[in-house]
Amino acid sequence: MVSLVESACDPHGVAATVKLAELPSDSVREAADGWHAVLHIHGSRHHLRLKQAPRFGVAYSIELLIHDADFEIRAHASLRLWRAINGRPPGPPIALLSAQRRKRLALSLRALDGHMDGASYRVIAEVLFGPRRISEQAWKTHALRSRIIRLLKVGLALMRGGYRALLRPSSAKKKGRR
Repeated sequence: MVSLVESACDPHGVAATVKLAELPSDSVREAADGWHAVLHIHGSRHHLRLKQAPRFGVAYSIELLIHDADFEIRAHASLRLWRAINGRPPGPPIALLSAQRRKRLALSLRALDGHMDGASYRVIAEVLFGPRRISEQAWKTHALRSRIIRLLKVGLALMRGGYRALLRPSSAKKKGRR
């Protein structure tokens, strides 16, 4: 999300502009922390926050606070917005989850659903990986049992607020979590 503030700059001296006051009413809404707008520019979606309702004839600047814990994410979003407004490709989002990570998260949530419904580890494993993957060997030492337990730990962590780390993937990498 990019925070905008009214600017003292001359709105006519800017190479490219976005007329926020002319956005469709379904793209702008009021919230407890100000006004929110969603811009769609060349196939990219940009989320904006303003302290006041958008007004005609006003120039806006991007507000970046250095002490903000999400400075890097907001700076990247600001650069993507600037590039899109100026007709340039916005570039990639700051962090995309790999296909492997998305699959693991989906399995974790499915394992969590089964656990919350009272299913045993063995039943969860059969549903997620098929009954053929579970051989006749001892279930207590089976590799899939260990995998289900790990998936369930991830699912429980997500349920208990860990999903927020998905919004700040660069922070998680810095702390050694993936």
